[in-house]
Amino acid sequence: MSDAVALATELLSIESTTGRERDAVDFVSRWLIARGWNVSLQEVEPARSNVWATRKGGGVTLSTHLDTVPPFVPPRLDGNRLYGRGACDAKGIAAAMMVAAQRLAEQGEERVDLLFVVGEEKGSPGARAANRLPATSRFLVNGEPTESKLASGCKGAQRVIVRVRGREAHSAYAHLGESALEGMLDLLPQLRTVTLPSDPILGQTTYNIGVLRAGTEANIVPGLAEAEIMIRLVGDVEPVKAAFAAWAGDRAELVWGSHIPAQHFQTISGFEVEPVAYTSDIPLLDRWGTPLLFGPGSIHVAHTPIEYIDVAELDASVDAYVRIVRTLLA
Repeated sequence: MSDAVALATELLSIESTTGRERDAVDFVSRWLIARGWNVSLQEVEPARSNVWATRKGGGVTLSTHLDTVPPFVPPRLDGNRLYGRGACDAKGIAAAMMVAAQRLAEQGEERVDLLFVVGEEKGSPGARAANRLPATSRFLVNGEPTESKLASGCKGAQRVIVRVRGREAHSAYAHLGESALEGMLDLLPQLRTVTLPSDPILGQTTYNIGVLRAGTEANIVPGLAEAEIMIRLVGDVEPVKAAFAAWAGDRAELVWGSHIPAQHFQTISGFEVEPVAYTSDIPLLDRWGTPLLFGPGSIHVAHTPIEYIDVAELDASVDAYVRIVRTLLA
């Protein structure tokens, strides 16, 4: 078993679902301290800390997150695949970065930092806190499962709650009320006709109606209906907001939530390049240098019961991270 696979397996054995990252933070910190790294823990919330490890600094920071979505799924090595929660998103990536950074240090290249944050899967409080650290790197290589391709860019995200109000009434006399749910069900299909922006690299703006809530009892005409929508952005959010406002008109209230902008990234020669549709912590780490996005594994299996990473790809990513760092520092 290679160093990267062994380290990834150890990390996967530690439960670190969002909010419970402490044991993984302790493990990573001890591993780095034992190998001569200068490790700083930045408290984000009680019992939740980011890990920042340096030697000389001023060069490239390799960064990813230590939290995973629930539930905890223990590791299992089956043939050429390592299964478990976080195998590709993103503990396998963290292991590859640690092994790569250690290899660079042993070869005399100490202008590499490691930054491991908490909470990426829910609100990114770790990245927001890390952006207050006195970062000195010129480049940030963020790790997410990109199938070992350098991402040319990533879509942004905008949350919105669509709220339709009606008037409650006894269901036996429904004509005395006004169903907010029926209003919502009339409105949502019309969203398909809305023209949304596109980008030549990132493609089309998309949306997902993820949550629908309405009513209190079957025998009461619902007075309130809500739909939570996640929009994947390819550019400026304002035209998207305008399109949604025109769609909603006076039939619904729009409550705009968290926003992460779309981004285009630097790439380097020698790697396959492709955009990704998901977001990352990169927009929240703008003090850490010019961003790149790269990692082994596929987002298509992340957050699923069969999440895995190919062990050969995991091992190859160590060499890839070394090559990326050396190219950026050249």
